[in-house]
Amino acid sequence: MITDGFTYLAVLLLIGGGIRLLETSTKHRLFDYLPGVVALYFIVMMLSTFGLWQQSASVNATYGAVKGNILPAMIFLMLLKGDLRKIAALGPRMLLAFASAAISIGVGFVVVYAALNAWLPDDAWKAFAALSGSWMGGTGNMAAIQGALNVPDSAMGYTLLMDSIDYAIWVILLLALVPHAKLFNRWTKSDTSVIDRVGEKLDMGDDADQKIDFTAIVFLLGAGLAASALSQNLAGLMPATSFFTATTWAVLIATILGVIAAMTPMGRMAGSNELANVMLYAIIALIASRADFAGLAQAPLYVFAGMMILIIHGLCMVAAAKVFRLDLFSCGIASLANIGGVASAPILAAAYSQMLIPIGVLMAMLGYIIGTGGGLLVGKILSLLS
Repeated sequence: MITDGFTYLAVLLLIGGGIRLLETSTKHRLFDYLPGVVALYFIVMMLSTFGLWQQSASVNATYGAVKGNILPAMIFLMLLKGDLRKIAALGPRMLLAFASAAISIGVGFVVVYAALNAWLPDDAWKAFAALSGSWMGGTGNMAAIQGALNVPDSAMGYTLLMDSIDYAIWVILLLALVPHAKLFNRWTKSDTSVIDRVGEKLDMGDDADQKIDFTAIVFLLGAGLAASALSQNLAGLMPATSFFTATTWAVLIATILGVIAAMTPMGRMAGSNELANVMLYAIIALIASRADFAGLAQAPLYVFAGMMILIIHGLCMVAAAKVFRLDLFSCGIASLANIGGVASAPILAAAYSQMLIPIGVLMAMLGYIIGTGGGLLVGKILSLLS
C-alpha cells in the first residue's frame, strides 16, 4: 500500500502515460469508443477500490497541492489557441449556430435535471454541472468545474460515464447525417456558399505553429504556473460566497488571463496544448484516485439522463436551423464543438471537406473559452432546483 505522496503521484502519472502510449502506438479501435482520459479514470478508480494507496497525510497533501495549483495553469494553457480575432472571422451564421448549440445544451440540462431530480442523490446537480462544462467545450472544462464547485471525486464517475457513452452515440449520429446534408439544407433553405468562403479564408490565413522546442516548453510551463499563482492570489482578494469560492474565482481569472494571452505572440507558440493535456491527465488521475466502484450504483439513470439532454439539444438545433436557415454543417460542428471539443469537431468538419477543418478547430476553441462560465451558470441554476 502506497502512503508516500511522491510515490503516489509518480504511479498516477505513469499510469496516465502508459495509457496514452498504448492509445497512440496501437491505434486500437477500442479507443475510438473509450477515450484515453476515460480509460485512465476507471483504471485508477479500480486501483483505488483495491486500496493501492492510503489517504495518509503525505498523500492528501500531494493531492491538494498538485490539483489546486495545476488546475488554473491547465486552463490558461488550454486557452492559448483561442484567439478571439480568428473566432470572429467565422461570421454571424456560425456564431449563431454555436450560440444555439450552447444554449440548447444548457436548457437540456435544466429540463432533464428538474424532471429526474426526485430519483437522483441530493448533490447530483454537481455531477450534472461538471458534465455541462464538458459538453460546452471539452474535458478540460469539466475538470475546471469539478474544482470550482468542489464536485465529489466519487461523483465524477457518473460524469465520465455520461460523457463517454452518450458522446460516442452522438458522434456516430452526426457522422451518419453527413451524406444527407443537401436534403437538410434544402429543407432549411440555407445558403452554404458563405461557409465555403469562410473556410477558404481561414485555411489561407492559418498561421503555422512554431516548432515545439525546449525554449517554448520552458517558457509556457513557467507562464502557466505564473498564471496559476496570480489567479489564486487575486482570487483571495475576491468576495467569497457559498457558490463563488476562492477556487471558482481562480478558475474564472485564469480563463480571462488565457483569453488575453491568446491574442499575444504567446498564442502562436507551439506546445501549450501538449502541456495542458499533461496537466489534464494528472488532474483526472488525481480525481479518480479518490473514487471507487461502490459509488456507481445509479449509472444507468445518469446515462439515460445524458441521452435525454442530447435529444432535447438535437430537437432545439433542428428548430433553430429551420428558423434561422442554418445548414447541417454549421449545426453539426456547433454541436460537436460543444459536446466533443477540439478532439472531434475537426473530424466532423473533415467529413464534409478538408477545407472546413479550421472552422471545426476554431469552433472548438470557442467552446473552451465559454465552457467554464457556461458550466458554472448551469450549475447555479441546478443548485437552485435541488
